[in-house]
Amino acid sequence: MPTYLVEIPHSETVSECKKVINVFLNSGSHIISHAHWGCKDGVHKMWFIYDFEDKESVLRAIPPLMRPQAQVIELVKFRVEDVRLYTAD
Repeated sequence: MPTYLVEIPHSETVSECKKVINVFLNSGSHIISHAHWGCKDGVHKMWFIYDFEDKESVLRAIPPLMRPQAQVIELVKFRVEDVRLYTAD
């Protein structure tokens, strides 16, 4: 199953941080328990890395209010042999 990194930015106020949390909690989305937050360091974004069937499944797990801001990235691990193929001249 593919692994995805999801980044969702929000504005730099405490009330906006709380709003994002409440949107996820009120939607019933379970991924909030996997979220990492940058707010304490002044980076007002949340991230989570999670396995999903596909990008559509990722988007369904994100509350509709947060979907327009969400960036969804499929993560891939390359083996050393794979990297050598791309760097060989």
